[in-house]
Amino acid sequence: MVREGSCLCGKIRISFEGEPINKMLCHCLDCRKISGSAFSTNIVVPAAGFKILSGTPKTYVTDGDSGQEITSYFCGDCGSTLWRNGKVTDFNPIVKAGVIDDSNFFVDNEAKPRVELFSHRRPRWVKEIPGAVQM
Repeated sequence: MVREGSCLCGKIRISFEGEPINKMLCHCLDCRKISGSAFSTNIVVPAAGFKILSGTPKTYVTDGDSGQEITSYFCGDCGSTLWRNGKVTDFNPIVKAGVIDDSNFFVDNEAKPRVELFSHRRPRWVKEIPGAVQM
């Protein structure tokens, strides 16, 4: 199945196909800053099936909480981060699940995380996801 997504203003569009490599909720400090929330919901997708359909994202490179370099790809107009990439996922894109167009992706539990990263940083008011590996 092919999934498409975009930034808030729609200038950058992406697609990916194939089964996700992983589905993760991340509580790291980077994900908090990028999402403007307590965590970020991420889908690691195969690089071979990932495409930029339109627009040219800006990039920001930093050392993530993992200690490894990671690149964020975002819209220079609306500021939405669409995906990140780095050695931590063998350079398979880490798509921010909220950019996916199909709202059923969340409703039908397709985005349900299998893993919670940096779970020691999870706010006490956020419950652990049942069945997700805690790392």
